[in-house]
Order: sequence, then C-alpha cells, then structure tokens
Amino acid sequence: MATFLYRMGRAAFGRRRLVLLLWAVLLGVAGAAAAKAPPAGDDGTSFMPGIEAQRAFDLIGERFPGSDADGASARVVFIAPGGEKVTAGEHRAAVDAFVADAGDGPRVAGAVSPFAADAVSEDASVAYATVTYKVGSADLTDADRSALEAAVDEARDSGLTVEVGGNALASQPAAGGAAEAVGIGLAAVVLLITFGSLAAAGLPLLTAVVGVGISICAILALGSALGLSMTTGTLASMLGLAVGIDYALFVVSRYREERERGHAAREAAGLAVGTAGSAVVFAGLTVVIALAGLSVVGVPMLTKMGLCAAGAVVVAVLVALTLVPALLAMWPEAVLSRTARRGGSHTTGERTAVEHTTGERTTGERRTGAADNGGSRWARFVLRRPVAVLLACVAGLGVLALPAADLQLGMPGDEAKPVTTTERRAYDALADGFGPGFNGPLTIVADVRDAADPQAAVAAIASRIEGTDGVVSLSPPQLNGAGDTALFSAVPATAPNDERTKELVQTIRAERPGLEDETGAVFEVTGSTAMNIDVAQALQDALVPYLAVVMLLSLLLLMLVFRSVLVPLKAAFGFLLSVLASLGVVVAVFQWGWGAGLLGVEQADPIMSLMPVFLVGIVFGLAMDYEVFLVSRMREAYVHGERPAQAVVGGFRHSARVVVAAAVIMIAVFSGFVGSGESMIKTIGFGLAVAVLFDAFVVRMALVPAVLALLGDRAWWLPRPLDRLLPRVDIEGTGLAGRSAPVRAPAGGDAQPQEPREAART
Repeated sequence: MATFLYRMGRAAFGRRRLVLLLWAVLLGVAGAAAAKAPPAGDDGTSFMPGIEAQRAFDLIGERFPGSDADGASARVVFIAPGGEKVTAGEHRAAVDAFVADAGDGPRVAGAVSPFAADAVSEDASVAYATVTYKVGSADLTDADRSALEAAVDEARDSGLTVEVGGNALASQPAAGGAAEAVGIGLAAVVLLITFGSLAAAGLPLLTAVVGVGISICAILALGSALGLSMTTGTLASMLGLAVGIDYALFVVSRYREERERGHAAREAAGLAVGTAGSAVVFAGLTVVIALAGLSVVGVPMLTKMGLCAAGAVVVAVLVALTLVPALLAMWPEAVLSRTARRGGSHTTGERTAVEHTTGERTTGERRTGAADNGGSRWARFVLRRPVAVLLACVAGLGVLALPAADLQLGMPGDEAKPVTTTERRAYDALADGFGPGFNGPLTIVADVRDAADPQAAVAAIASRIEGTDGVVSLSPPQLNGAGDTALFSAVPATAPNDERTKELVQTIRAERPGLEDETGAVFEVTGSTAMNIDVAQALQDALVPYLAVVMLLSLLLLMLVFRSVLVPLKAAFGFLLSVLASLGVVVAVFQWGWGAGLLGVEQADPIMSLMPVFLVGIVFGLAMDYEVFLVSRMREAYVHGERPAQAVVGGFRHSARVVVAAAVIMIAVFSGFVGSGESMIKTIGFGLAVAVLFDAFVVRMALVPAVLALLGDRAWWLPRPLDRLLPRVDIEGTGLAGRSAPVRAPAGGDAQPQEPREAART
C-alpha cells in the first residue's frame, strides 16, 4: 500500500494542473446537478420496518385509502386574550373566516372548524383548527404556505393569539450558522499555530471545503431520488469537514517533516502520501465501515445518514491523497516553516547526507529524528508513572460514564424546540388547554375481518381501552368503507415523552390477547407517540449488539495493522471507555438538564433515539484515526530497532503535536453544530465533541502510553498462526524505508544503536 500511494503522491505532484482541473470539474458538475435537482421529499425519519407501530400505520394506508396519512398538516391554535373566550362573537367569526380561507386551496384536502370538531378547551380559552393537504410538506409550494400564512395573519389581526403546529409551516433548522463559522475559524487558528505558516494552515481548510462541497452537492442532487433530508446532509457536512481537515493536516505535516530531512519537494510529497497517506486510507476505511455498518440496525434514516457520511469520508480521503499533493506542488516552499524557508531544510539535507555517508548516526538515531518537544516530554512523564496515569484515566472516564446507565431514548418533537418558534408555542398552548397528553394521541387500528360481529368487537375494544388507567378520552370509532377495520384515537393523561405514556402503551398492548380471544378481532397501537416509543425500544435493543460488533471489528482491523493482539485489545477498551463517558455526559446535559441552558437546550428530554447508535459508529472511526496515526509511529520506531519505551517517546515526538491539533480541530468543528436548531444535530455535535475530547486527550494521549509502558515488548506479540494468516498491510512505510533521509538524534539522547527487527512473536 505504501509503495502504491507513494507513486500516487508523486504522480499527483507532477501532474498538478491535471489533478486540479479534474477536482474543479467534479465540483462544478456536482454544483450544477445540485442547482437543477428538485427539492428532496420527506425521508420518513420516524419510521422503522418491523415494529408494531409501523405495521399499524401500513394497515391504515391499506384499509383507509385516500386518508392522506402522509399529507402535510397544520394544527392552528387560537388563544383568546386573558379572561375572554374564543367562542365569543368576534373571535368565533375570526376563526370561521380563517377556516374558510385556509380551506380554499388546490392542494388543501380539508380545513376542520374547532366548533364542528369539538376542538375547544373546557374554559373556551383555546381552540384549534386542523388543515390537511393532499401532498407531503416537502411538496407544498411557496404559494400554498403563503396562503396559509396570510390566513393566520388575518386571524391575528382580530386580536387572537394564533400559533401553528404540524409540518406544513415547520421551519427548516439551520446547520449551525454563526457557531459553525466560529468552529471553522478556530480550526484555522489551530492550524496556524501548529504550522506557523498561512499557506500550510489554509491548505487543509481549502481542501476540506472542496471535499465537503462536492459531498453536499451530490447529496442535494440525489436528495429527491433517494429521499435524503437536511439532517442527512448536515451530518455528512459535519463529519466530512472534520476528517477532511485532519487527513490533509497529517499529509501536510509529514511533507514538512520529509522536507526537513533533506528530500526534494516531489519526493517529500510521495513519501508523505506513502506514509501518512497509508494511515489516512486505513483510518478512513474504519470510519466508512463503521458508518456503512449502521445499515444493519434497520432504520432507513440511520442508513441514509451513515451512507452519506461514509461517502463524504471517502471524498475526504481521495482529496488528501491527490488534491493535497497537487496543491503542495503549486506552493512547495510556502507550506514550510519560516526557518525552513530561510534555508534550514537545505542545511539539514547537506548534514544528513554526510551522516549517511560516514555512518556517524545509527539506525535508531536516524529514525527518532528531532530534538525533544512537548510530546516526548509528556510521554516520559507518563512512562515514569504508568500505573497512576492508567488508574486516573479509567476512574475518571468511569465516573463520567455512570449517567449512561439511566439512558432513556425518545424522539423529541415540538416540545424540544425553542420557545421562539411558533411550533413550540402551539404545543404549549394545547398542553395548557387540553392536557399534556393531547399533543401525543395514540391511534388504535382494529382489524375485525375475522370477528363474528364486527360492530360488537369494535365496541368491546373501545370500551376496554377507554377504561384503561391513563386514558383521558377516546374518539368515536371510525369504520372504513368495507366495514372490516376501525380507527379511533386515545388521549393519554401524560406527555408524549413521559415514561408513564410508555407504560400506558405497554398496558394497552398487554390487554390485547384477552380481547382477541373474546372478540376475534385484532388491534394494534400506532401514532407518532407509539411510533417513537417503538423506535426507541428497537434502537435501545440494538445498541449493545452494535457496540459489540464495532468493538470486534476494531480488534480485527487493528490486529491487521499492528500485527499485535494486546494493542487492539487496549484500543477497544479505550474506545469503550470514551463512548460510555461521552454518552454519560450527553445524558447528564440533555436528559438530566445539567448545564443545558448554556447550550440553548430548552428543556430536558429523552435522548434522540438515533443518536447513541450513530455516536458509536462515528466515535469508533475517529478513535481508530487517532490510534492509527499515533501508534503507527511507535510501531515504525519499534520494528526499526528501538526499545519499547524509546518507541513510545519517538511516536509522541513525531505525532503528538499533530494529533492534538487534529483533535482540537475536530472538537471545534463539532462544537459549531451545537448551535443548530435541530435537536438531533445539536445532541450529536455535542456528543462527538465530548467523545473526541475524551478519546484523544485521555485515552490516546494518556491511557495508551501507560498501557504500552506496562506491557513492554509484549505489546507487539502476535501468535505465529495469526501472523501467517493475517495479510500484511504496510501502513508504516516500511517498503519506503530506503528512501528516507537520515536525521540528527534528539538532544535527549534516547536513541541507541539498534538493528531493524520484526515485532516479537511466539
């Protein structure tokens, strides 16, 4: 792999104009396709095949054709001024006028007056009208929305407070806005500090933006055909931007290192792509596998998000391997440090060439490289007290992981939106006027085809459900034209995300066997509340198996890369700690409400159902990124003759600064998405930022060297049968070792004369 990528890097460097032209054409074609593509339709974010709520929903569509179950709707809430009633003369006339105006449209299926549908609160202070459409919300035109907004404004002019729930006028959440821009700006500052060069700092940002631009344009172009939503594109943008910057950062950093060793620009680019690029390919592969693996969970929305984000990562890898060396060819000196541009690299090249000829430097010294820095000093600090560092890491992350035991999954709706939105105000008004359970009614569909007396069967089912504790009201059953299916709604006494509502759904379903034996009819529970409960339960059941699969995958992949058994076990253990700790912090903030106000979280709610599984997949990929970039340099030093402790120090000397910069950049980018108005994006952005913080700075920078120090040579042990079975993947650039120029030994004098060797085996 290293040799192939070395040649690719040299080719991209030599044919820079062609490479730049190809990427520019690809970006232009993707942009043009996105501009001409129709808007994406609804992506069915709440639906999951196989669950009861989904089966019942499908049955409604089959037995009640033309019910417009998928059509857009608006629940328009009218609130009378203090002490007044909506049934009063002026207010009633304004509501009737609204119903007449809102129902007059080519795509409107119907507008139901609150006075005809008994949709007025007991004290007559609140009423609501329902406007339904023949098409989904994504297919509504601007004219349709404008007509509804005009009718709402006219009702407001009468003195009523009018708020609109439903999806007809739901605003699209922003991806991150100013906060995202701040994250990118912070990434630029970190790159500038790391490289000390505007060109070197700007290059990773430029290439990452190009990669994300192509990915997002492709998602927009395919959105209508594949049902890709704004959330899908936002997550792909989030991950693509983060890994795009990081992957380019590693290649540019290695290019500068090879230039300091005395290599010419083209050779340095080839070596950078052959070594750092090999790690980029493997790290990107782990991310792609983890994201694509989300498809096995069985949630269409999760599958789409995972595959789109995986596609963005693939583009980021290709950009790092081709576009980055092409841009380095355009400015081969500008990305170097100020000292190197003044002639330092040339001097180093002359010095190392003499050393190589005279043999004054040994193999271990040449591989170790530059003088001590913060990374090597930190590594020595950990190596002097590995047990204390290891215990502190495990204990600290363990404490942070404790809240994860109370993880509750749900699907927050309008109640999780800011109070500045009309959807949230409509939700609150309905809860005040009709009770907290009104916003999440349960829909019961009864199949009475096999009942001896369908009417009596429906009446028996309705009576039993109406008498269930926790049900405050039941709508009259509605039979379909064939008379074989009945539909009615039950309003719970508690809010949709309340645990008591979940218990009510379970209670109603538990009554089913007896009723089926008694009546011969079958019924199922659906509706948005039941759907969210079923999805949350299915995903919670899938979380542990998916986590186990991901950890097994990490063991196999890292065993392939590092030719070791204990290093992968250590990596998987660290990954598990960082995932559980990040989930614990997410639960503490978003579910328990600790510090939620600082993040703009309106109220504590169950964690978004899709979030933990998605977090596991992404954190797995990012954890393997840092593991590969950091530990591969340690193995590179070890197999070239250095002692285990020297290899750890050498790996930190070369990689720690860049890994820290990459982690800070990722944290900055992910934190930018905390400013999103979409609760799922906010939660995932926060969770990923915290997970990177834990995994990079606690696990990889502290726990990893502590464990390696305790293991010594045993860290690189691999049984001979596995050694023969596993294919060899050269990501350390061993095949390019002869091309590396020698460098001076560090001032600390860690390196000792050693001969190259293979890792210890039985």
